[in-house]
Amino acid sequence: MEHTPVLLTQTIAGLALDLGATCIDATLGGGGHAEAILEAIGPQGRLLGLDADPEALARVQTRLARFAGQAILVQANFRDIGAVAVANGFTRVDAILMDLGVSSYQLWDAERGFSFTAPGPLDMRMDPHMELTADEIVNTWPQDDLADIVYRYGEEPRSRRIARAIVAARPLHTTAELAEVIAKAAGGGRERSRIHPATRSFQAFRIAVNDELGALESALPQTLALLASGGRLAVITFHSLEDRPVKQFMQREARHCLCPPDLPACRCGHKAQLRIMTRKPIQPDEGEIAANPRSRSAKLRTAERL
Repeated sequence: MEHTPVLLTQTIAGLALDLGATCIDATLGGGGHAEAILEAIGPQGRLLGLDADPEALARVQTRLARFAGQAILVQANFRDIGAVAVANGFTRVDAILMDLGVSSYQLWDAERGFSFTAPGPLDMRMDPHMELTADEIVNTWPQDDLADIVYRYGEEPRSRRIARAIVAARPLHTTAELAEVIAKAAGGGRERSRIHPATRSFQAFRIAVNDELGALESALPQTLALLASGGRLAVITFHSLEDRPVKQFMQREARHCLCPPDLPACRCGHKAQLRIMTRKPIQPDEGEIAANPRSRSAKLRTAERL
C-alpha cells in the first residue's frame, strides 16, 4: 500500500518555495511532502527531515535516494527541531513543514499497536526506544487517570464509563481486546459520525504515550528562531487538540502587543513575528476525501516570518 500525502498541492503552494531554498520537514512520515519539496526547490536546494520513527526514516531514505546530497534525514522528535537544525547547519531556513498525527504506515502495521482494526500489542510508540507504552497506561494507571486521558486527549464524553470498563477487564493484551471493551462501554456499534467507538480513546492513548501535544507546544516557538525573513511555516493538523494550539500560536505571534486591552499603553514589548497567510484553514476538497478518507479532518495553516 502507498501512503498518500494530505493536502500536497496546497501545502507546496503555501510554502511558496523558490529554487535553491533551504527547508525542514519536521515530520517525514511517508516522505510524500518531502519528495514534493525537493522537486520544487531543485538540485541547489536542501532539506532537513526529522522523524521519531526509525522505520519511517528507513522508508523515506529509500524514497528520497535520488536526492542524495540534498536531503539530510535524522531520527528525532520534532520537539527537538531547534537543536537538530543547528547541529546540521540549518540555522536560517525558507520553509518548515509539520504534518502532525500518525502515518498510514503506522496504522497499517498491526504490530505497532496504533490501530484497532487488527489485533496487535498495546504499544503505540512512535519511537520504539521510548519507555512508556499503551500497555502500561491501560493496565496499570488508576481509573481516574484513564478517564482524564480519554476525556482530555480523545474528547470522549463517555470517558468515565470507558475507564471503568477497562479497569474491570484488566489485564488487556491486544488492541482488539481493548477496542472490544471500549466499544461495549460506549454502547457498541458505529456512531452516526461513522467512526468506530474506540477511535477517540485510541487517539487519546496514542497522544499520551508520545506526548504529542507537549512536543507541539515545544516545537512551535522554535520555528521562529529558524525561519528567515519571508520564510513560511506550514502545519497540517487532524483534530482540534492539534489545531487549537497552532491557531493560537500563529495569532499570538502575529500581534504587536499581548497586553490586556484595558491597559493604556503596551507593557509587554511583544513584537509581531508572523503574518498569517490562511485566515481560515485550508481543508481537503470532496475529491481528495473520496480518494483518501483519512484526509477528511485535515487542516492546513500557514504563516510567513516577518
